[in-house]
Amino acid sequence: MAFDTQRGTWTRGQAEAALIDVGLRQYMLRVYNYMASGLALTGLVAALVAGTPAINQLFFQYGMRGATPTALGWLAIIAPIGLVMAISFGIARMRASTAQGLFWLYAALMGVSLSSIFLVYTGASITRVFFISAASFAGLSLYGYTTKRNLSAFGSFLVMGLWGLVIASLVNMFVASSALQFVISIAGVGIFAGLTAWDTQKIKEMYWEADDGETAGKKAVMGALTLYLDFINLFLMLIRLMGDRRD
Repeated sequence: MAFDTQRGTWTRGQAEAALIDVGLRQYMLRVYNYMASGLALTGLVAALVAGTPAINQLFFQYGMRGATPTALGWLAIIAPIGLVMAISFGIARMRASTAQGLFWLYAALMGVSLSSIFLVYTGASITRVFFISAASFAGLSLYGYTTKRNLSAFGSFLVMGLWGLVIASLVNMFVASSALQFVISIAGVGIFAGLTAWDTQKIKEMYWEADDGETAGKKAVMGALTLYLDFINLFLMLIRLMGDRRD
């Protein structure tokens, strides 16, 4: 049945497409809301830890070489890795509410890890880089959502680049080369910019209108975690390039 311009009726296909479009927008909005809430929690915890000496000393001790994590600090730094693995590999077996709770815990622990940024860089430069990161992320994610081009062809290169970035970062932990760190930061901006667009397209394609509430909820948490990681890493690469260090 075609669209009847006189009666203003829709074909079944058009009606189903409209419902899918509405459902997709609601799903993506849920993903972005989770992600934004996670970022807000990370920022609040980071500011609290950095700005409260009694709390800060629980996680870091200071000496000639700057801030060094305490045992509790190392736990806060390492635990997020385990949480990401737990969510990624256990998402099928856990409830959506459990996955959401682990995501909030992950975001809070990341706040502890990132609190040292407030001690290394000026507040003005952190704010400036954050808004630059937010604007860049928004544009890249919008592109990934709206483009008709299949970005999966770039995905394998981006993943290989990410592994190269991890290896180079590990090497630089021992050689402490400022030149290598600069190259890592430049490459990191490009890699996480590409991952933002690619991941957004993947998250969009994960949507299925027939999903039940539990499945849709778990997909939203996984999507939020993926975009959260893209944003955090993009921000970290930019702050290393553009941040003003404290004297």
